[in-house]
Amino acid sequence: MKNNVLEENGHQKGRWGAVIEVLLVSAKLGVTSFGGPIAHLGYFHNEYIRRRKWMDEHSYADLVALCQFLPGPASSQVGIGIGIMRAGLWGGVAAWIGFTLPSVLALLIFAFTLQGMGGGSAPWIHGLKLVAVAIVAHAVWGMGQKLAPDRTRVTMAIIAAAITLLWHSAWSQVTVMILAGIAGWLFFRQPKVSDFPEFRVPISRGLAIACWMVFFGLLLVLPILRESTGFSLLALFESFYRAGSLVFGGGHVVLPLLEREVIPTGWLTQEAFLTGYGATQTVPGPLFTFAAYLGAMIAGGIGAAIATIAIFLPAFLLVIGALPFWNSLRRNSKIQGMLVGVNAAVVGILLAALYDPIWTSTILAPLDFIVAAILFIMLEHWKLPPWLVVVTGALYGLLLT
Repeated sequence: MKNNVLEENGHQKGRWGAVIEVLLVSAKLGVTSFGGPIAHLGYFHNEYIRRRKWMDEHSYADLVALCQFLPGPASSQVGIGIGIMRAGLWGGVAAWIGFTLPSVLALLIFAFTLQGMGGGSAPWIHGLKLVAVAIVAHAVWGMGQKLAPDRTRVTMAIIAAAITLLWHSAWSQVTVMILAGIAGWLFFRQPKVSDFPEFRVPISRGLAIACWMVFFGLLLVLPILRESTGFSLLALFESFYRAGSLVFGGGHVVLPLLEREVIPTGWLTQEAFLTGYGATQTVPGPLFTFAAYLGAMIAGGIGAAIATIAIFLPAFLLVIGALPFWNSLRRNSKIQGMLVGVNAAVVGILLAALYDPIWTSTILAPLDFIVAAILFIMLEHWKLPPWLVVVTGALYGLLLT
């Protein structure tokens, strides 16, 4: 009996030791991973796969493919998945905290500083808004080349942009993605799907199904509770949970979803929104931590905590829910075709966001256009780091005085 207790204690120490290890390694990545989701995957590969060999190359590629398929922040979901496979569910939580917390704290400081300055009236704020123009244009350009490379998908992207711009509703983007998925299922089914090596995950299918039920249950129940209670913090949670549940294509695509949630409701001005988005480019870690800035501007520290947890919660539920089924799903040609259509629509949704609200509220004079074009070239052709582009935009804003 005594030996069994000692073995169990040793197992517990080993498990929690692995959780702490995941937390420390992910925190290191959280303070050094600049450059956006694609760059994050490179940092992860170097640290988790090449240096520490927590996964083999095939399993890592499979996990990246899964997280690209799911809605949500792909790089954060990859980190959560690696944490789960290394140290169980608590390992996934530790990986998320370590990778996310540094940028959350930085954006909280920025939000409170901005509030102390009067909410965004400083001259350098206009420079940050021009940075947002360049960064989103850069994202549209890169994603368009990859996700809409042919006539059919470019057409789908333009239609998606038109619907999003002309139909101002919280459900417009959801409808666009559903229609795009149907179009992809019809036009992009592949007759043969290549074989993939299987990988093993420490999650039961029962737990996975429960996570799917919670995911869809919250998506359906939260709007009802929001309307029936009128509780402001619940409304905040529901808005950010819905945004985190419906984002396909990575961090930049959350911009139009969040804009539709916080500006028409009067929670935030367009200027403060775009200022925070520009500032988010200066910090390492996931772009979804933009939610921490928005929550802080809306409801202080408690708002930041609620918004951050709400926007990342779907990522957890979806990764846990999908991992045990991914081996069979990714061999399905219909699923692959639907994903092709959704990805093309994502390009169109982001293009619409580039025009409204970013372009319409920022490019106010020919000089604004020239500076935004220079910032875009710095990103696309000079390959300069985003933080340097942000500093350049802020300096231009200061020179306006």
